[in-house]
Amino acid sequence: MTAFVVRRLLIAIPTILFLIVLTFTLMELAPGSPFDSERGVPQYVLDNLEAKYGLDRPAWQRLGLYVWNLATDFDFGPSFTYRDRTVNDVIAQGFPITLTYGLLSGLVAMAVGIPLGITAAIKHNTWLDTLAVGFSIGASVLPNFVMAPILVLVFTLWLGWLPGGGWNGGQWNYLILPVVALATSYMASIARLTRSSMLEVLNAPFIRTARAKGLPMRRVILRHALKPAMLPVISYLGPTFAFLLTGSVLIDMFFSTGGIGQFFVAAALGRDYAIIMGVTVLYGVIVVALNLLVDLLYAWIDPKIRYG
Repeated sequence: MTAFVVRRLLIAIPTILFLIVLTFTLMELAPGSPFDSERGVPQYVLDNLEAKYGLDRPAWQRLGLYVWNLATDFDFGPSFTYRDRTVNDVIAQGFPITLTYGLLSGLVAMAVGIPLGITAAIKHNTWLDTLAVGFSIGASVLPNFVMAPILVLVFTLWLGWLPGGGWNGGQWNYLILPVVALATSYMASIARLTRSSMLEVLNAPFIRTARAKGLPMRRVILRHALKPAMLPVISYLGPTFAFLLTGSVLIDMFFSTGGIGQFFVAAALGRDYAIIMGVTVLYGVIVVALNLLVDLLYAWIDPKIRYG
């Protein structure tokens, strides 16, 4: 197992480095300058601004310095828009909010989707199966940018039960609508994947043997069927949690949560390339880390993977 972990870490490190280089190159190729919005400013002032932020240096020097600062101090550099703040300050303010409801959305998606899929597989071709499949299909066609206005329309404007935006320190009533809007489509995908995987496992010979021996159905499910049925689900959960975080930009904008997505959109509109690159690299590292975690969980559940 240790050799497997080392191999995956050796693959993850150059992947993150390649992501940093690629993101930096794309920022360099993007037209315009972070200070193009400075109307009527003399050229010597713009030259001083570029010198202050190191933009007068060759690209390869700035890339090397960026990688060095990131590797040694995890420093994303100064922000071009928020002149008194660094990119680390912006991420420290917005990312905990996005992380909070992103993780809650993932937990809700699993807590509902996995039992729903297992129930549909056990009660195959019954009304419960039909209801679960119908719910999954209906939820999968409602992405978060469609669910968000529907939830606000119903629970805020019509019923007046929940606030339609804001954060207010992460109080539970401010969390419900963003979490539900973000989790619904992933919940449906998890339910469908769990159902199909469980149906396949329940028809396997070793499950038929266990049932022929007279074991209770509950024990067959928990002791023999659940673990192999979760392998495809675990493979899906890694990218899902990454998408729950990276796909939360629309939720941040719609519900005005103050999350990192709002800063990312504002940086794109204001050409703050430092924030754009910092958030992109952060999300890329999260994706690589979660995929690494999924590989380790997969190998722990299925020993054939780590010895393959």
